[in-house]
Amino acid sequence: MAPLVEPSAGFKFDNVKRNQLLGDKGYKLPTATKTGTTIVGLIFKDGLVLGADTRATAGPIVADKNCEKIHYLAPNMYCCGAGTAADTEFTTNMISSQLALHSLNTGREPRVVTAMTMLKQHLFKYHGHIGAALVLGGYDSTGPHLFTVYPHGSTDKLPYVTMGSGSLAAMSVFESRWRPGMSRDEGVEMVKEAIEAGIFNDLGSGSNVDVCVITKGNVEYLRNYARPNERVEK
Repeated sequence: MAPLVEPSAGFKFDNVKRNQLLGDKGYKLPTATKTGTTIVGLIFKDGLVLGADTRATAGPIVADKNCEKIHYLAPNMYCCGAGTAADTEFTTNMISSQLALHSLNTGREPRVVTAMTMLKQHLFKYHGHIGAALVLGGYDSTGPHLFTVYPHGSTDKLPYVTMGSGSLAAMSVFESRWRPGMSRDEGVEMVKEAIEAGIFNDLGSGSNVDVCVITKGNVEYLRNYARPNERVEK
């Protein structure tokens, strides 16, 4: 016997008109939890540096002072996430799983452009309803690569990028000081200062600075690289 209702995959929009009617009558509609964030990345002479703050918010409340926003994708690539916390976490976990299977099938290290394509195709399919704004960075057989992936599926490939609510403050640091052929230490220091610009000028960003340095065959994840908001003893 066939089911009365055919099962459908993906999001359902059956209640859109109902919710609109309730909103028009003055009822407060539920909203998704967003995380104010500053995430950045830049390319230097031998690789690239990713950076993120560590504040997670639930509306006006600081939900987590020391969360991790730099997510593992593959041994040679990591991804910073801004937007809805659950969406960034689960999207990066899913793509990491797909990259592992891809690597096992091909017997090769996955390319950064492969991860970027997987991410943009997944996000485009949901028309921005998955609130994941990502900075993807990695080093593969063709060198270092840095991408931004927007929630609707569009992407950019640039030598330095920022995303999140503190992105303008961070970009002001990059625009005024980034140059080609920087050393590792210069790159790490500039990423730190860009994240701190977001922390001190954006209410949605705060706490500490996480840094991830990716070079050929090596990754350094520097958790709490800087702590500009340490409490003083009373």
